[in-house]
Amino acid sequence: MGTALTTTDQTTDTTAAAGAAVRITGVHKTFGRPGAGTHVLDDIDLEVRDGEFICLLGASGCGKSTLLNLVAGLDKPTAGSIEVPAGRPALMFQEHALFPWLTAGKNIELALRLNGVPRAERQERAEELLELVRLGGSYRKRVHELSGGMRQRVALARALAQGSKVLLMDEPFAALDAITRDLLHEEIVRIWQERGLTVLFVTHNVREAVRLAERVVLLSSRPGRVAREWRIDLPQPRRIESAAVADLSVEITEHLRGEIRRHGQH
Repeated sequence: MGTALTTTDQTTDTTAAAGAAVRITGVHKTFGRPGAGTHVLDDIDLEVRDGEFICLLGASGCGKSTLLNLVAGLDKPTAGSIEVPAGRPALMFQEHALFPWLTAGKNIELALRLNGVPRAERQERAEELLELVRLGGSYRKRVHELSGGMRQRVALARALAQGSKVLLMDEPFAALDAITRDLLHEEIVRIWQERGLTVLFVTHNVREAVRLAERVVLLSSRPGRVAREWRIDLPQPRRIESAAVADLSVEITEHLRGEIRRHGQH
């Protein structure tokens, strides 16, 4: 059975040979007026290596989504720096955010157009991406004709259409039923491996984090700090109900509960 190598207090794994796809250094984020605002993130240091799959885990309100938005360039840190040497990331939200007046294929083509793909190539590329996410033949389907899981597959295809090697995912499967979520876990692992992507995935679901990640990073409750890290040394594909995943989930859950108690949240 695999094991988890625990590193704590923002320790960086120095054994990796791969370069950094995302480098977060001394990042603070405060909303509101200086001295009277809400301090959301506090001195975050995190390096995501090329091709790595990291899950950011923490209680609601700990700043996970805020950090993802900063990496995506949707907001700026109050202090510190964020570098993305691998290029502008693609971002996938919890809600699919598809345009309902467009077909599945045209939603993907919109991202291809913004990425500079010539018009003559867009439909073929969109159909290829739909095949990649196991939705071949759905090019002309409207959003209302798709199930929740299918909509998230289209949203994933649209994110991949941006051509980025870095994929940011903000609780993209949280609203789905357990079976659909498990199937999409399999798909995102397959695509990550096939495409050589770097994935930074936000979740509050411990089992989901252990099921997916090579490394789980726990953020403390507000203000968010890197409290602890786990290297997940379990081969993929993993099963969310497996004993090894369950064992590691229990260990990580205890630390998550400790962080919540330590910060007086309920």
